Amino acid sequence: MARLRAPGGCPWDREQTFNSIRRYTLEETYEVLDAIERKDWPGLKDELGDLFLQVLFYAEMAREAGYFTLQDVMDNLSEKLIRRHPHVFANQEGVETSAQVVANWEEIKKAERAESARAEGTFLLDAVPRALPALMEASKLGSKAATIGFDWESAEPVFDKLQEELNELREAIAKGRRDQQEEELGDVLFTVVNLARKLGVQSELALRGSNAKFRRRFAAMERFDSKAALLAELAPEALEKLWDGVKAREGKDPAGE
Repeated sequence: MARLRAPGGCPWDREQTFNSIRRYTLEETYEVLDAIERKDWPGLKDELGDLFLQVLFYAEMAREAGYFTLQDVMDNLSEKLIRRHPHVFANQEGVETSAQVVANWEEIKKAERAESARAEGTFLLDAVPRALPALMEASKLGSKAATIGFDWESAEPVFDKLQEELNELREAIAKGRRDQQEEELGDVLFTVVNLARKLGVQSELALRGSNAKFRRRFAAMERFDSKAALLAELAPEALEKLWDGVKAREGKDPAGE
């Protein structure tokens, strides 16, 4: 990577900046997830290499700018792993289950964030990157606010909040205000993401699962009809009936085969 970025190296690599390669980092992350979901282990090996390339790219640009080196990144990670696993590296007692490990991890992170905030004078939510996918950012914002107790006690009250937001969306639609509709729909999505968080579900992964299910069922509609090119000519009622038929068969065969 140093050679690619050096004078006489690759023109494209030399032109890249922290901002310009962010999109590739996001793409490579999703390709890793896709390989895992498809259980494509040879593909995962390749995709992990591509993702690690992003780490090398950022680290080399940081070295050039005098910010830090790849060694600094790895040293920092090693220190963090040791610090957050005192039950392994410091012989801390009373941590024997996964639940205890998670609780201990969160307490250590909370202390680290409090110390960082005092040192830097930053706001709590500044620690959540703004360049995340929106669903992931919403979940992390909710988790961050929860560290100081600003959260629902359980998932049940979130349903009331969701209904409140849906009512406000309906009201905005009735008024015909497009700007308000977008804002209220955003509030609905934000609430749904936090409901997922309270249920212990990753909203990003849940939505990816629904996307895959929709792809599978729509393809089954096309195969079942045997005249896929004519699907567009069917009435909505006929399409709905076809869809229900696919769902019914999938219920009998959960594998979708």
